[in-house]
Amino acid sequence: MKTKLILFSLLATFSACNGQPKQEKLTTQRSEPKKLSFNLSDFYSNRAELDEKVQRVFDELKPSERLAQMIITSAGELGKPQATVANLVKNNKVGGVIFLKGNGSDHKKFIDSLNAISAKQSQLPLIYSIDAEPSLINSRLPDVKQKFPKTIDIKSPEESARVATDISNKIKNFGFHYNYAPVVDLSPNNEAIKSRSFGSDRDSVIAKAKAFIKATQDENVVSCAKHFPGHGFVEGDTHKKLVYIDGELKEVDVYKPLIEEGVLSIMIAHIAVENNEKYGTDGAPASISKNIVTDLLRNELGFEGIITTDAMNMVGATSSGESAPFLAAEAGCDMILMPPNETALLKEMQAEYEQNKAFRSQIDESIKRILRLKICLGLIE
Repeated sequence: MKTKLILFSLLATFSACNGQPKQEKLTTQRSEPKKLSFNLSDFYSNRAELDEKVQRVFDELKPSERLAQMIITSAGELGKPQATVANLVKNNKVGGVIFLKGNGSDHKKFIDSLNAISAKQSQLPLIYSIDAEPSLINSRLPDVKQKFPKTIDIKSPEESARVATDISNKIKNFGFHYNYAPVVDLSPNNEAIKSRSFGSDRDSVIAKAKAFIKATQDENVVSCAKHFPGHGFVEGDTHKKLVYIDGELKEVDVYKPLIEEGVLSIMIAHIAVENNEKYGTDGAPASISKNIVTDLLRNELGFEGIITTDAMNMVGATSSGESAPFLAAEAGCDMILMPPNETALLKEMQAEYEQNKAFRSQIDESIKRILRLKICLGLIE
């Protein structure tokens, strides 16, 4: 009898130590919410939880807050005054800021102050961008001591990847998420492009561009291929006037392998297309042509990433009138870069958004792409 009591006691102790506590531990584990994290490699994925998070964030925004995500204002020496930018952020009228020339250390201070404004207002974080092409970074950020080669002087895909990695790490330290690079135009001889191109050999340009894009996005920085549908064979500079592609679009096929590589953004140039029955723009720049932005890039080439305009304060854009930024959104661009008047654009977009179901449906898709990008950058928790 005594033996049985001892055995019973041992079994009870074993049960208490190895049974119930184990169950309690499992219960505790199940009650903890699953933490989801995403990065840029997830942007094109089919993860249901990412889709759900995008929709959840979208649903929490007012229409004006949604539309503001599409508007990118400017800062830096050649941008809007800091007080103007801060006021736009405070009033939730922009989704991001491109920084033009200035010291990176000064940019970082301003970025920190803008982040503080956004946090205080309980707004979505801003996305910060810069033209940090190999040919431009040292002039855009004079306090960067490392000297980078001109894009035209990059000799191989391997060197292109190394340069892209170094640039990405430099700009990340200043608070940037998005690099408007690389230039993939097929000529170094154009007035606007010059040494900013990888050259005129198609295969070489594609190989170096793919390496640059992959290395950039591996560092969780958005890469933007430009200037669609091609600036290499045109005459003139879109900063100064509207320029034209006459006839065939000779550079469009450069973008196909870059899209397959997973480039996250493509910039539309202020270039009109004439003498082309299928892709003509009727005298308007490509940036406001639905034929180029939606029919060609989005539908025919199957690009599902972020379509951004070139700067909307260039003469190539302003020559189309004050409504050019709105027309760019209507054409299918997701991000409207440097509109002359952000408040007027937001007001014009909101009026159309409220009364035009087709426009609202299209714009909602643009907004969700931007929210998806911000989530994959880790900006939205």
